[in-house]
Amino acid sequence: MATIVVTGATGTLGRPVAEQLRGQGHQVRPASRHPARDHTPPVDLRTGTGLAQVLEGADTLVHCATSPTGGDITATRHLIAAARAAGVQHLVHISIVGCDRVPLGYYKTKHLVEQALLASDLGVSVLRTTQFHDLVRLLVRSSARLPVMAVPDIPVQPIGTAEVAARLAHLAVQEPQGRVTDMAGPSIQPLAELAHTYLDSVGSHRRPVPVRLPGATMAAFGRGEHLAPDRRVGTQTFADFCALGSDGYQGRWWPLSSPRV
Repeated sequence: MATIVVTGATGTLGRPVAEQLRGQGHQVRPASRHPARDHTPPVDLRTGTGLAQVLEGADTLVHCATSPTGGDITATRHLIAAARAAGVQHLVHISIVGCDRVPLGYYKTKHLVEQALLASDLGVSVLRTTQFHDLVRLLVRSSARLPVMAVPDIPVQPIGTAEVAARLAHLAVQEPQGRVTDMAGPSIQPLAELAHTYLDSVGSHRRPVPVRLPGATMAAFGRGEHLAPDRRVGTQTFADFCALGSDGYQGRWWPLSSPRV
């Protein structure tokens, strides 16, 4: 069995990735500023502190940590240098469908991180996915707190986090593959329709108002540049996710069938 380091191991995606790998018998080391177990030292990707210790003797690094407010490029530099020094054989990275097409700052950063990893001398696998159900729920829940529940008039193709975790865990024990096939949720729906689903699941009678927003980013979302209609490999729908309650898991995994991994 392998020794696998998971960045962001206490986060939305990193936690189920670590659980999947532990369930397969691998030794998992969390690389987090606030590690919850295994007596591993805290790791700060922004400065590189703790990386050398947590990567010592590791076979694979699964990079799930990210910061929408900035710092991912610096973190990637630290990861590449530390992984090279430690002799890590495989670095698995999660990215976003359309990061090379949607002119949003966070998406552009994700694309730059992809390019840096693929251009490095490390063995790398990069997986792009569509938005997680968790993110869609966060967006509509935040909108529901406003006097008028306005949501962008865009399509979304959300996917279950546990399904993505299963894919990353599978990639982590394979040979490096470069950029792998994209992964997307089972259906494309207007965000307003998904908001309806969420509101119904919590017993709210509020109704969202679809709003067309200006700008190049919203135009790209409107064109579906963040979608992957030919990669509907996810099986968990947003309605399924909402029905599971507050955490969206309740102990259930949504494994991919063999042909899709």
